[in-house]
Amino acid sequence: MSTPFATVEDIQTLWRPLTSEEQSRAEALLPLVSDEIRVLGKDHGKDIDEAIVTDPTYGSIVKIVTVDVVTRILRQNTQGDAMSQESQSALGYTWSGTFAVAGGGIANSILNNDLKKLGLLTQQIGSEFIWQGCKE
Repeated sequence: MSTPFATVEDIQTLWRPLTSEEQSRAEALLPLVSDEIRVLGKDHGKDIDEAIVTDPTYGSIVKIVTVDVVTRILRQNTQGDAMSQESQSALGYTWSGTFAVAGGGIANSILNNDLKKLGLLTQQIGSEFIWQGCKE
């Protein structure tokens, strides 16, 4: 594992003070989230560490995204299922539920919005030429 892009102190400064349990989870999560961001960068043809050296302001963005992802994971309910919505019926018995983070996990906590901030997800413009031949 490489050096994390943020520290527990960054999380406490940018988000809120952490309990001792949250601090230990954050210490374990920071290197994992940072490595996940590095891998996503490689997948999109960008070396995140090199980009930080080249542009120090980019390092601030990477730190913000890292803190956002870790705090998103820390906010997830670790007791039981992370349900954001649940509904039930009677007699005919129906039940449905929506999970807060489908599938959960670190990889699912990195959102498209985070990738956009990192410059890894850009809008692509494409066109399609449709040609219809004429019959004589």
